[in-house]
Amino acid sequence: MPPQPEPQREHRPEPRPEPPEEPPVAPRPPSRGADTRALTQVLFGQLKGLEPGTSEHSRVRGALIEANLPLVRYAAARFRSRNEPMEDVVQVGTIGLINAIDRFDPDRGVQFPTFAMPTVVGEIKRYFRDNVRTVHVPRRLHELWVQVNAATEDLTTLHGRTPATSEIAERLRITEDEVLSCIEAGRSYHATSLEAAQEGDGMPGLLDRLGYEDPELAGVEHRDLVRHLLVQLPEREQRILLLRYYNNLTQSQISVELGVSQMHVSRLLARSFARLRSANRIEA
Repeated sequence: MPPQPEPQREHRPEPRPEPPEEPPVAPRPPSRGADTRALTQVLFGQLKGLEPGTSEHSRVRGALIEANLPLVRYAAARFRSRNEPMEDVVQVGTIGLINAIDRFDPDRGVQFPTFAMPTVVGEIKRYFRDNVRTVHVPRRLHELWVQVNAATEDLTTLHGRTPATSEIAERLRITEDEVLSCIEAGRSYHATSLEAAQEGDGMPGLLDRLGYEDPELAGVEHRDLVRHLLVQLPEREQRILLLRYYNNLTQSQISVELGVSQMHVSRLLARSFARLRSANRIEA
């Protein structure tokens, strides 16, 4: 009897170990901006039911101002290029924030930052327009300068270089002279101190490079007057005056030079002075 084949065993895959359970992910904490918006909404809800002028109203209003100061700092950072102390800009922006808080109506369904930002930025721009400029420029020129500045930044980003005046004028559809006037107006925010040293080039301050007042300038008018008066004198008296006051000769030396007495030279000088005084249009 032939041997019977052994029955094949069924191959079963070994069970894989189950992966360890991952720890539960903690929920992300709400952002600071969300916290500020939620706090602002709660504070406005409290402020609405309080009587203006009361201590509680002032306390809640002050909490609203403090909670939204980051909004003011964010708006003030846009004006860093003006080289104005940032503390001053923030203070001005805070005035705009207070005005926005006093005018805000939470029932309109508008987020407070959306409502307050134009007021804060507008207050800062008004400050720069009215108080910071060294030279006051017309309002139209100031507003056009803002457009020129924005167009310059856009064209610089587009072309990778500083745009030409003609390109800015074409972008804004204005003349090149208007662009140049706006650029000149933009420089009126700050005056350079005459005593400040020049940075980087090692050059002395502007005051050291300015021209000095020529002391001879004061005598120009007098010399012109003397020349006008001298031509009215006789030739011999003109010569005596020139020898006396231009060649610095004494009366004795003049008398020897002309062959006359010293007394006669003295009389001629006195007569010349009398004529000059009578003909002097300034004293007359």
